[in-house]
Amino acid sequence: MQENQNPSPEQTAQENSSEANATGTTAPNATTETTLELEKKLKEAEQKHVYLYAEFENFKKRALREQQETIKFGWKNVAAGLLEVLDNFERALTFAKPDGDPDLVSGLKMVSQQFKSVLEKQGVTEIQTADQAFNPELHEAVGQIPSEKAAGIIVQEHQKGYTLHGRLLRPSRVLISTGPTNSVH
Repeated sequence: MQENQNPSPEQTAQENSSEANATGTTAPNATTETTLELEKKLKEAEQKHVYLYAEFENFKKRALREQQETIKFGWKNVAAGLLEVLDNFERALTFAKPDGDPDLVSGLKMVSQQFKSVLEKQGVTEIQTADQAFNPELHEAVGQIPSEKAAGIIVQEHQKGYTLHGRLLRPSRVLISTGPTNSVH
């Protein structure tokens, strides 16, 4: 008798099952594992993309902020130099002779005022010192003297101080009060 050359469907299923057990995996499980690995890699890539995008956005913001600060404060040294010129204008006005040419004095005052106006438009502001409490962040004490004012109050200004957009450009040089002197008889 001849053996049956065509295996029955039951025999084929048993052979496939035996082969799958021999390799340790089945075709559907291998596909599931590969899919899970790919999904994991995709999530990692998406997270990396989001992280890099956020970093790039932060970089752009930081670069813009630095550029604005450079524009705002980049001319600090020039402004400090111009303050010396303004000081000389004010000294010239202080030492102008009262009986001198009034037109010259008036012209110097106008130029000085125009100079101050241009500096103010660029963010340079004079520090107020009259009757103010001494502030070491804005003032530089060059001495102390007794006065009728309370201790720590500015009595006299030797050199005007300025800020540039709220940052100290040059401190005011001032004399501060030690308070009233009490004389005992």
